[in-house]
Amino acid sequence: MTFRSSTTTARTSSEVRAVARTQTLLAGQNGIGTVRRTILPGGLRVVTETLPSVRSATFGIWVQVGSRDETPTLNGATHYLEHLLFKGTRKRSALDISSAMDAVGGEMNAFTAKEYTCYYARVLDTDLPLAIDVVCDMLTGSLIEAEDVDAERGVILEEIAMTEDDPGDCVHDLFSHTMLGDTPLGRPVLGTVDTVNALDRDRIARFYKKHYDPTHLVVAAAGNVDHATVVRQVRRAFEKAGALSRTDAVPVTPREGRRDLRTAGRVGLLNRKTEQAHVVLGMPGLSRTDERRWALGVLSTALGGGMSSRLFQEVREKRGLAYSVYSYTSGFADCGLFGVYAGCRPSQIHDVLKICRDGLDQVAAEGLSDEEIGRAVGQLSGSTVLGLEDTGALMNRIGKSELCWGTQMSVDDMLARIAAVTPDDVRAVARDVLGQRPSLSVIGALKDKQADRLDEAVA
Repeated sequence: MTFRSSTTTARTSSEVRAVARTQTLLAGQNGIGTVRRTILPGGLRVVTETLPSVRSATFGIWVQVGSRDETPTLNGATHYLEHLLFKGTRKRSALDISSAMDAVGGEMNAFTAKEYTCYYARVLDTDLPLAIDVVCDMLTGSLIEAEDVDAERGVILEEIAMTEDDPGDCVHDLFSHTMLGDTPLGRPVLGTVDTVNALDRDRIARFYKKHYDPTHLVVAAAGNVDHATVVRQVRRAFEKAGALSRTDAVPVTPREGRRDLRTAGRVGLLNRKTEQAHVVLGMPGLSRTDERRWALGVLSTALGGGMSSRLFQEVREKRGLAYSVYSYTSGFADCGLFGVYAGCRPSQIHDVLKICRDGLDQVAAEGLSDEEIGRAVGQLSGSTVLGLEDTGALMNRIGKSELCWGTQMSVDDMLARIAAVTPDDVRAVARDVLGQRPSLSVIGALKDKQADRLDEAVA
């Protein structure tokens, strides 16, 4: 039975609600920016944000599975599966999938993170039904053929090699491992050469069946879209695949906690012949649900979020010791990381580390000036709005919000939360986070004496 809104059928409103539950989560002005959610039978959630003034639409499906859901021997399976879903379904070959999007000038891609995976397509609004059909078909009808597993293995190994050839990227994986050790969150999203080589078709197919059911999925669409139409098309696609009638679905359970995270004073060194030394100095941060995350965002912005930030001024502008220096936060369901990255010549690594460590210690003890905090609030507010200026960003926001928080926050509410951060809030979170003893990760060509001194930065 196909779902239709109460405005287009003779069903009563109570009959419609018995089939699917629909809520307006955010009410925009004149329908612009309105966010709605429908929960279909089987637990599939569909959220949309309507923006009639644009001519595009982005459609995505978020899956609540990431690399932290893998056992050690399955490390890399989530990312492997992301590749395989583009290799063909019962209805379409791999060429059919790519040709369908190319024929309408659409963009199609996917990404895997530590706690979720997302598949998406951005098209003209008139081509949204095609995007829905193709992406839903990939999620529900993937064949996962043994020959595709073997063929894609080489592609993934090349992707791992490409990442390892970029030390500025690889150092963040090293930092996660330094901080979190041999745990699901500490392992690389891509897996390793050994784990990828060990994965076979049967193990990946079991992983697919276990995690890709409606209770683990959020469908999101943003742009010039009509909510009832999107729901109807999504439901039709999932019903054809029998995905809404599964009785063996396993509800999502809370992720295992890492609240006991203690990583003070660890040093991870990968001595590799590079022109620069790449360093990340950091400590445990906050989970993505911690209410102090707004103050931590302001703190990180003031410390290393732009050209006027304290670390950028001290390391690059005043001393010319690095081209790139910045701070960042990573929030997971139950823990987080805070880090400062810099890339510099190996001969200057200890000068850079001393400046960064002294800077963190000073802010932990004294806080930031009101001027720095005010500037950071403005910068963070502006970047938040500017980062939501296309339908892809809007789809990411509502999809991730539904998957990770189960709620939606308007842009105005987000700006209000940022503006409400006080100097006392920033000082308190600086004491809590920056006051911890840091750990350090380094990739570069260091001499023995330089490597021996790395412990000074985390003493």
